[in-house]
Amino acid sequence: MPTIDRLDAEILRLLTNDARAGVAEMAETLSVSRNTVQLRMSRLVDSGVLKGFRPVIDLAAVGMPVQALVSVGLDQRMLSSIVRGLADLPEVLEVKIQAGSEDILVHVAIASLEALQELTASIVAIEGVRKTTSTFSVATPVPFRVQPLLSKLTEQSGWGRSTPGVLDG
Repeated sequence: MPTIDRLDAEILRLLTNDARAGVAEMAETLSVSRNTVQLRMSRLVDSGVLKGFRPVIDLAAVGMPVQALVSVGLDQRMLSSIVRGLADLPEVLEVKIQAGSEDILVHVAIASLEALQELTASIVAIEGVRKTTSTFSVATPVPFRVQPLLSKLTEQSGWGRSTPGVLDG
């Protein structure tokens, strides 16, 4: 199981705040060598902790102002084909298999409530889907984040062999 220390968490914080941050800039901010940051980033990628660098897109700005969570009840024997069917729908942002009263939770973005009705009809048309229930997102006061968790996990760890710098947060 990969483990991270406080320096790793700080590098991830800087990347979360600005995925385009340069290695030299991060090294200066953290008061460590450029080589240390580069090696740490390589280790984070190689160990699977850091999965990639992605832009944050404002879906409303591209014409998809409505987001919803669609719970899907299904025939468990059809799970793989249902997931493939959901992946074929462009409005589907994410699919999570869950334990509970519903089997799958689907995060979708749509242009309107009417578009949601059409999308849920497309979901129900996938063979093996039994029912859907939609919940609308009206605001996201806490967007997806991992930094507070990483900070908590590493609050008792050091910075490895690196010399800690002055942290700004």
